[in-house]
Amino acid sequence: MIYLKTDDEVELLREANILVGKTLGEMAKLIRPGVTTQELDKVAEEFIRDHGATPTFLGFPNPYGGPFPASICTSVNDQVVHGIPNDTPLQEGDIVSIDCGTCLNGYCGDSCYTFPVGEVSEEVIKLMRTTKEALYKGIEQAVVGHRIGDISYAVQQHCVSNGYGVVREFVGHGIGKQMHEEPQVPNYGRRGNGILMKDGLCIAIEPMITMGKDKIYLAEDRWTVHTQDHLPAAHYEHTICVRKGHADILSSFEFIEEVLREKSI
Repeated sequence: MIYLKTDDEVELLREANILVGKTLGEMAKLIRPGVTTQELDKVAEEFIRDHGATPTFLGFPNPYGGPFPASICTSVNDQVVHGIPNDTPLQEGDIVSIDCGTCLNGYCGDSCYTFPVGEVSEEVIKLMRTTKEALYKGIEQAVVGHRIGDISYAVQQHCVSNGYGVVREFVGHGIGKQMHEEPQVPNYGRRGNGILMKDGLCIAIEPMITMGKDKIYLAEDRWTVHTQDHLPAAHYEHTICVRKGHADILSSFEFIEEVLREKSI
């Protein structure tokens, strides 16, 4: 079932998503060579709980193994998604995609951002930039009267035309009282295909893009997904509400990018 959200529900979703954005902003302050993703996870959980919410990823069930053991996913370099925080220090030139989810007042927030660790190569910067551009090109299509395939095609076309791989096994999704609701939102597809989008449809759009081939594999921990060729991957995600004319972006990169600007000065 696909549930369209009322205006009141959209505002509750916005509150949960703004908290995700603020949490990712806290991560931006801490990311540097030498910090561990385990340290990031501890700060994220404390920040989420201090603001009256719970981390939706912690304990999330896995059909292939045990529940997710952390509050954020931290995917480093060739890890595409669902990386488990650990005590390995981040190194100069790494990238880390941090995916974060909250539940606040019964509604969910979900967003992801790929962070550079110190100075990264121009090649990796281009991958990150293109993936983020693809997210916004997908969002441009998330309007009343369009179909899910219009989002999918826009993301795929932008990334493939720049020579990148588009992961097919993992997709965006509906969101509301549950973190994962219908419909699925693939990052590949054909224009004019898929469900017709209506006012109040809330979805998470999340391009997962690889520098090389799109082939992936699941690590022994049954969570972490790697690229088969071990080239880097980038991942950006916004939660949005479909509206007439243009989408309403409920999550925010503002807190992250304000910190990143200050760090670059």
